[in-house]
Amino acid sequence: MGKVYERLTDRLCEFISAQPVYFIATAPEHGGHVNVSPKGYADTFAVIDDTTVAYLDLDGSGVETISHIRDNGRVTLMFVAFGGPPNIVRLYGTGRVVTSHDPGFDDLITLFGPHPGVRSIIVVSCDRISDSCGFGVPFMSFDRDRTLLDEWAGRKDVQQKRAYRAKNNRESIDGLPALRADETDPATHHS
Repeated sequence: MGKVYERLTDRLCEFISAQPVYFIATAPEHGGHVNVSPKGYADTFAVIDDTTVAYLDLDGSGVETISHIRDNGRVTLMFVAFGGPPNIVRLYGTGRVVTSHDPGFDDLITLFGPHPGVRSIIVVSCDRISDSCGFGVPFMSFDRDRTLLDEWAGRKDVQQKRAYRAKNNRESIDGLPALRADETDPATHHS
């Protein structure tokens, strides 16, 4: 059954890296909507050390994770085995948003594969690492990553990305601030 870990073990890291999809959950401090986002692309997630992980936050329609993390820092990442032995790993912690304007961005971006729509990097300091059975999770097959998000971002020039982020990524669905005006400029380089 389930176990709590002090740190990310080699076995947990191996399990995490084998999952083609993972989920991010956040919520505002007071009221508002809880958000759960699926993430794909294996090269968008990295283990930094035995209690710290990071993932690429790519351009998208919503910006709930950024606004919630800036509101209270709370975040949970969940990795689920859809094949092999049943297992679920959850990483609970405090997140921080790192944009291309922040110190450390240039070092962090080297941990990931190339993607044209990098909006930010979310770094999570884990304060609880646990696993549990995945007995109720169905078996599912992974065919391939969808390329649509990268293709969409790749078709946008700098001005189009800036306009999209300014229109869609300044606040959450609950009106919480997300990307600031100075952060809506797209990163000038790929990961």
